Amino acid sequence: MVENPQGLPNGLPKAPADGLRGQCVVVTGAGGGIGAALARRFAAEGARIVVNDLDAKKAEAVAAEIGATALPGDASAIVSDARDALGGTVDVYCANAGLASGGTEAADEQVWAAAWDVNVMAHVRAAHALLPDWLERGGGRFVSTVSAAGLLTMVGAAPYSVSKHGAYAFAEWLSLTYRHRGLKVHAICPQGVRTDMLTAAGTAGELILAPTAVDPEDVADALFAGIADDRFLILPHPEVATYYAARAADPEGWLTGMNHLQQKWEAAQ
Repeated sequence: MVENPQGLPNGLPKAPADGLRGQCVVVTGAGGGIGAALARRFAAEGARIVVNDLDAKKAEAVAAEIGATALPGDASAIVSDARDALGGTVDVYCANAGLASGGTEAADEQVWAAAWDVNVMAHVRAAHALLPDWLERGGGRFVSTVSAAGLLTMVGAAPYSVSKHGAYAFAEWLSLTYRHRGLKVHAICPQGVRTDMLTAAGTAGELILAPTAVDPEDVADALFAGIADDRFLILPHPEVATYYAARAADPEGWLTGMNHLQQKWEAAQ
């Protein structure tokens, strides 16, 4: 049997090694896309789920579908209510809610602030609320939906790229700081995923992301393979590892190549 780069024999997801049945899971931004796929997959494993989304109707629809609890609202401030809804504990927190902000350095400061607040500070606030309990009992799992933009970059989207770098850096810091105390951290870094966010990316998304886009369920499969293997970095697009290595080995060459992509995107507009 041939193993693919994500450790999925013949493309099939492996079952998590440590099991998730009965665990209490929160998924933010779960009204659709990657978040909904994660919620469905955790539910299929027998976990108890809180589905969060700013859109109450979408959260309630996904929750009803999988027998979960809907908790609409700002992802930055739901840990306490989620804990109550799950009977007093949260075992897994999926910081999936994100804001895809395009623009250059000239983007309005409110755009920059919103990207930083949703893509980074919501993760920081959740960790701040969750870690005391997790460290006391010696276990917990933090899943950060980052994006390949957090490892590489994305043309035409400075606020998104910069804030996703911050999200990756925070997940990395959590892992190196607390892994010896039982915290498991996973940073999911896909390229294009067939969601509303890809559609909203416009010509940049069509040029760079759409040709290799995967379905949200593929992202969930990659996460669960990573859970089984106890891996920090989750790459639904394995080729991102090659790009990341090239970026580190030859920054000048990588930047030149990305600038060519920038010029191609400008010409296509």
